[in-house]
Amino acid sequence: MPEHHSAGSYRLPDAQISQIVRTRVHEPAAIAEAAARRAAAKSPVGSGDRAMIIAADHPARGANAVGSDPQAMADRAELLGRLRVALDRPGVTGILGTADIIDDLLLLGALDGKVVIGSMNRSGLAGSSFEIDDRFTGYDAESLSAAGFDGGKVLTRIALDDPSTPSVLEGTARAVDELADRNLMAMIEPFISYWTDGALRNDLSPDAVIRSITIAAGLGRTSAHTWLKLPAVDDVERVMTSSTLPALLLGGEVTDRDSTFASWSRALAVPTVYGLIVGRSLLYPHDDDVAGAVDEAVSLL
Repeated sequence: MPEHHSAGSYRLPDAQISQIVRTRVHEPAAIAEAAARRAAAKSPVGSGDRAMIIAADHPARGANAVGSDPQAMADRAELLGRLRVALDRPGVTGILGTADIIDDLLLLGALDGKVVIGSMNRSGLAGSSFEIDDRFTGYDAESLSAAGFDGGKVLTRIALDDPSTPSVLEGTARAVDELADRNLMAMIEPFISYWTDGALRNDLSPDAVIRSITIAAGLGRTSAHTWLKLPAVDDVERVMTSSTLPALLLGGEVTDRDSTFASWSRALAVPTVYGLIVGRSLLYPHDDDVAGAVDEAVSLL
């Protein structure tokens, strides 16, 4: 059983960070070599037919805040240390991240046997006036396939009052097609969104989430490899039965842990829900016990 880390002990030693940087400077090909050596996951879900994926693609959108700390995820040595603890816990099946984070984890040897989902569109920077215009600036299907990874994730926000929305839908459909052509998972995270007072908000009412699901499920020329990344909202049983696509529950910013875990538990009873894909609430829990938070989440599966 992997050991628990006490609060404040997560940050990787300077020597390890220095080694990563030296490798990037002198042996950049080592990243591709590490990907080629990596023992691939046997299934998108673990041996228990459930997925527990750790999400770490927030920083690439400039979304570094956790709770009251606006820069919590900005310390890369700290984030990598927390990711290593989380990935080492029993029942954790994979990682969702951008290339910079995935490359660091490859060099650390932390991804053997793990599902790797690459984040594809990150240009809709948090808080920007162009947040809906979320262009593809991360992984593409070709690079994911070449690296031997398992799929790509697309954030698809649908704002009926924003003229960028058709391009967002077109880009998502193209990603679904290109991933499916390579037999890779296409994970879509859809939201009905709207502008209010200059800020983009997601509508998390059950009917809005259902609408986002039915729109996302129809994108692309096949849905054979499409999964959904969805919030566990009110009336979750009705919401999650609006398609037959497999779904993973996202975490988001957790303010009431007991209520959130109860919501996840209810949603996990729905046949379409195959697990969790959670980031900040497990990597930076209120009690700072990463292993404990991850183990509690895994116990729901």
